[in-house]
Amino acid sequence: MSLACVLLGYFRFPRTSEDSLREESKSSSIDFMGIMFFGITLITGLFFLMNPNWNHLYLLLIATISGAIFTAFELKIKNPFIDLRLLGGNTPLLLTYARGLLSATVSYSFLYGYTQWLETGRGLSPSHSGLLLLPMFLTSIIVSKTTGKNPAIRMKLIVGSVVQAIAMSLLLFTNHSSSLIYLGIIAILFGIPQGILNLANQNAVYFQASSKHIGASAGLLRTFMYMGAILSSATNGLFFKSEANTKGIHHLALFSLVICFILIVTLFDQSLSKIEKKQMTV
Repeated sequence: MSLACVLLGYFRFPRTSEDSLREESKSSSIDFMGIMFFGITLITGLFFLMNPNWNHLYLLLIATISGAIFTAFELKIKNPFIDLRLLGGNTPLLLTYARGLLSATVSYSFLYGYTQWLETGRGLSPSHSGLLLLPMFLTSIIVSKTTGKNPAIRMKLIVGSVVQAIAMSLLLFTNHSSSLIYLGIIAILFGIPQGILNLANQNAVYFQASSKHIGASAGLLRTFMYMGAILSSATNGLFFKSEANTKGIHHLALFSLVICFILIVTLFDQSLSKIEKKQMTV
C-alpha cells in the first residue's frame, strides 16, 4: 500500500521547480519543540488515564503544564507542528473535531475491547474472534460505498451515532454464553457507523475549513481521531485491569454510551444544514 502511494505520488503529483523547492525549504523548518511538548502531553496524560489515582496526579500536572507550553509556543511560531490558529473563531469546525474525537473513542473502544472480550470473556480462539469481526469491516465498506456521495451529512451523522449507541447497548446483554449470531449482529451493526461517521466528518471539514488551510484542517481531524484512539486505549486499560471479563465489557459499554449521548447532542449544530445547502450548489 505504501509503495503504491509513493508511485502514484511520483507519477500523478504536479512537478515543482528546484527554485520553488529551495524557497520552500528556507521558509519551512521542523518544529521540534512543538513535537516534544505534544508528545509529553499525550504520553503523561495517557499514563494517568490508564491508572488514575491520587498517587499519579503528578502525571496529570505534567500533562497540563506541557499542554499549556505547547499551546503558547504553537501560537507564536510561523510554522507550528499543529497550527492551533485554525481553531480560532470557527465553532462549526471545532464541533466537527469534537465529533471526530468522540466517534473515534467509541469506535476504538469497541474494536480493542470487543476483540479482547471475545477471547477472554467468551472463550473464542484468536482466529474465530477475527472471523467474527469480518462482518463489521464488510458492512463498513458497503455502507461507505453506497452513502459516500450522498450530500446529507447531518443525516449520516445522526444515523451513524444512533446505530453506534444501539450497538453499544447490545453489549450490555452479552455474557460468556452469548450466541455467535448475537455477537455477529453486534459486529454488523457497528460496521454502519464505521462506514458513515468518518466520511461525514471529512466532508464537513471540507466545507467548514478555509480553502487556504484545507490540508492542515484535514490533518487536525485525523489528530483528534487519534486522540480518541489514545483515550480508548486508556479506557480499556481502566476497565480491563486484570482481564477482559464480562463485567469489564459492560462498564466499557456504559462509558461508550455516555460518549454517544454527548456525540448526539453535538448534532444540534445548525451549521450542518448550511453545509448540505452548499453541497447542492457545488
